[in-house]
Amino acid sequence: MITLVAPGHGHIDALLAFELESRAFFEATINARPASYYTREAVSLAVAQAMADTFADTGYQYLALDEAGQIVGRVNLSAVKRAHFHSAVLGYRIGQASCGKGYASEAVRQLLEIAFDKLRLKRIEADCRIDNLASKRVLERSGFVQFGHSRRSFEHGGVWYDRLHFECHAPMAAA
Repeated sequence: MITLVAPGHGHIDALLAFELESRAFFEATINARPASYYTREAVSLAVAQAMADTFADTGYQYLALDEAGQIVGRVNLSAVKRAHFHSAVLGYRIGQASCGKGYASEAVRQLLEIAFDKLRLKRIEADCRIDNLASKRVLERSGFVQFGHSRRSFEHGGVWYDRLHFECHAPMAAA
């Protein structure tokens, strides 16, 4: 079981340790953060920006904590659009040591509850690389439906990859 919490200044050291521990794992499939990110000061600024995004209703970040209170992953909603759309884009990452334990599925499930029930969003989008079968399964199990396929749309390490596009809609209210 995990708990989602918004990052705060009390999480800076643990968040930096989480990012450093899984840095190579993350960078094997997604573009690297700048080397300057991996400092306490930079993570502190990132946490402050996350808090500002939440206040501005443009993005929502959460840390996924295990039963011992350790960070096992991150999940977020970005590109929040209110007028006419009520939508956002889902992103997540689970640390290498925590993969295969159901944390990604649980984090996405909890974030969708927040998105639809608390934030009153109506549509959440997500992408994954075509070769990321684990993420594809997490999204499909969480109620996402594929609506698109972009060919050669993501460059990583000099190689172009296809991306799959998914959407999930808030449950319709009973009539």
